[in-house]
Amino acid sequence: MRRYGSAVLLLLVGAAVLRISLFSELYLRYVQSALRPYLVVSGVLLMLLGSVAAVRGMRQREEEEEPEEEDPDEDHGHGHGHGHAHGGPRIAWLLTLPALALLLFPPPALGSYSASREEAQRAAQGVGTFSALPAGNPLDISVAQYSSRAIYDTGHSLKGRTLRLTGFVTHGSHGTWYVTRLLVTCCAADATISKVEIHGDEADGAPQTDSWVTVTGVWIPKGKLGTDGAWPPVLKATTVTQVKEPADPYDKR
Repeated sequence: MRRYGSAVLLLLVGAAVLRISLFSELYLRYVQSALRPYLVVSGVLLMLLGSVAAVRGMRQREEEEEPEEEDPDEDHGHGHGHGHAHGGPRIAWLLTLPALALLLFPPPALGSYSASREEAQRAAQGVGTFSALPAGNPLDISVAQYSSRAIYDTGHSLKGRTLRLTGFVTHGSHGTWYVTRLLVTCCAADATISKVEIHGDEADGAPQTDSWVTVTGVWIPKGKLGTDGAWPPVLKATTVTQVKEPADPYDKR
């Protein structure tokens, strides 16, 4: 482990970082897209450092295996230890398992469990008038945007519009379910929740938790703007379609 352990760890971590950032879009499960170049550079540097450490380890091994010239004046009657303990504890190799797991089995995006732990968080906005929405029906809108306008917009910009939301399914009490997205500012560690409660005939028979759906419908006003009574906002669904998880699973304002 002492000779090659650091090299193996660096190579495994570097390969894992490059796998999720250079050769796929898995990095979007952890950070915003703008951070991709930094991940790629970090992965390349880790691979280079690992390669250098591996070369040094091989050179050290070759030097140790070279036969030593015997000194005729050396007293052979006494045992002088010339061996070097380079093995190190074998259990130290277990340190490679997390890096290997990241390389072979990258964790999934945050889902319903994370959403349930952040349920009390809201969009950090005051009540007021929002800018006009683009034309078109149905209008694709993020769950975070819908939630903010439904809870805080005194101009009722959602009124009379057919809207289309995409997110993963979370369940509540008494058969209620929600289209949910996690909003990421920088990385997955700062994720906050936005969710919309789904009503209407099409909402009967809630989809499976963590499955992804696209829901088309209209806004239903709920509670007083800017209060807990307006949370979570409601959408009356006209269609509910199951879809694949997008490459970038996190929401944007």
